[in-house]
Amino acid sequence: MEIFTPEGFSALLQVIAIDLVLAGDNAVVIGLAAAGLPANQRAKAILIGIIAATVLRIAFASITVQLLSIIGLLLVGGILLLWVCWKMWRELRTPHHEAHAAQEALAGEDLDKSGAVADGAPRKTLKQAAIQIIIADVSMSLDNVLAVAGAARDHPTVLIIGLVLSIALMGIAASFIARLLEKHRWIAYVGLVIILYVALEMIYRGALEVWPVVAAA
Repeated sequence: MEIFTPEGFSALLQVIAIDLVLAGDNAVVIGLAAAGLPANQRAKAILIGIIAATVLRIAFASITVQLLSIIGLLLVGGILLLWVCWKMWRELRTPHHEAHAAQEALAGEDLDKSGAVADGAPRKTLKQAAIQIIIADVSMSLDNVLAVAGAARDHPTVLIIGLVLSIALMGIAASFIARLLEKHRWIAYVGLVIILYVALEMIYRGALEVWPVVAAA
C-alpha cells in the first residue's frame, strides 16, 4: 500500500498533524460559541457544531480533490492555506480566559472549580450560537479539507485516512484535543509550521502548472 512508501508515510504523518491541530482549533471555536449558553442548551449547540463540521468535511472533500486537478486552482488553494496559517496564528494568541471557557463548555465540567462552567463567557441564545458555529464550521471545514488534500498529494489512501481521522477526532475527542493543545502549545505551533509548508508547496506546484499556460498566452 502507498502509505508504506517513504513518500506516502511522510504525507500520512503530515495529515495526522494537520488533523490534530485543526480539530482542536475547530473544537475551541465551537466551545467558545457554546460557552455563553445556559447549561441545558450547551450540549445541543456543541452537537450541532460537530454534526455540521462532519457533513461539511464530507461535502467539501467530494469536490475539492477534483477542483485541485484544474490548472490554477492548486495555486489558489495554496494561497488560501496561507490565509489559514494567518488565522491559526491569531487564534493561537486567544486570551487564556476565553480558551478556558471554551474547554469548560466542551467538557461540560467546572475545570477551574470556580463554581460555574464557562462563567466568563458573554450570554447568547441557542440560535445565535448555532449561526456562529455553522459559519465557523464552513470556513474551518474547507480549511481542513484543503490542507489534508494538499498534504496527501497523489496518495488517495492517505487522503481518505485523513478525512476519516478528521471526522473521528471532531466527533470523539474534540474536548480532549482542545485541552491537550492548550496545555502543550508547541504541538499547535508544529502543526502550524506543517500547514505553512503544505501551503508553500501547493503554491510552488501550482505555479509550475500555471507558468507554461501563462508563457504560451
